[in-house]
Amino acid sequence: MTDKQRALDIMQIFAELDPNPRCELDYVNAYTLLVAVVLSAQSTDKGVNKATKSLFAVADTPQKMLALGEDNLKQHIKTIGLFNNKAKSIMALSRELVEKYNGEVPNNREALENLKGVGRKTANVVLNVWFNQPTLAVDTHVFRVAHRLGFSNGKTPLAVEQDLLKLLPPAYAKNTNHWLVLFGRYICKAQKPDCAKCPISKFCHSADKKL
Repeated sequence: MTDKQRALDIMQIFAELDPNPRCELDYVNAYTLLVAVVLSAQSTDKGVNKATKSLFAVADTPQKMLALGEDNLKQHIKTIGLFNNKAKSIMALSRELVEKYNGEVPNNREALENLKGVGRKTANVVLNVWFNQPTLAVDTHVFRVAHRLGFSNGKTPLAVEQDLLKLLPPAYAKNTNHWLVLFGRYICKAQKPDCAKCPISKFCHSADKKL
């Protein structure tokens, strides 16, 4: 079996089990999605959602965020790791959105990555989730799963992203990111992969496979 055929078989199983996977961050528009993704760096989605519930009730646009102010923003997100730096980034990108894009989140990679605190991974999530583009954000889960399944030996997130996009079937490009994130989060976990419950175990030849 070729690597491409194995990847196709794996994606078909994911598609059957979860045909419409969803991002687990809470958001109400493109702006709140962007803010949530910025906040999620080195933090859990659950922790971010807990903090943004009250934040987005009062600041769901860049204009409202600027009116809220950095100190008040910090009070909403103080339970999130690196909240001081993240607050500065959110205020800066909110100002840029108002001044350059009339308060709207741009739908192209270059513009997104030029925003304060927004890197390739964050841009990929926004482009995929909100703008329905076939991008693939490589977080720690995707990085780990890609290596365990032999999809990539890349040493950087960008290298892994490029390997995955070359290997995975275009028809599944839109949902691949969600499938791999959720699979890595709940089954193919870092320390204790739940191989007994893995739906694609027969395709895995990882050295730390536990059966």
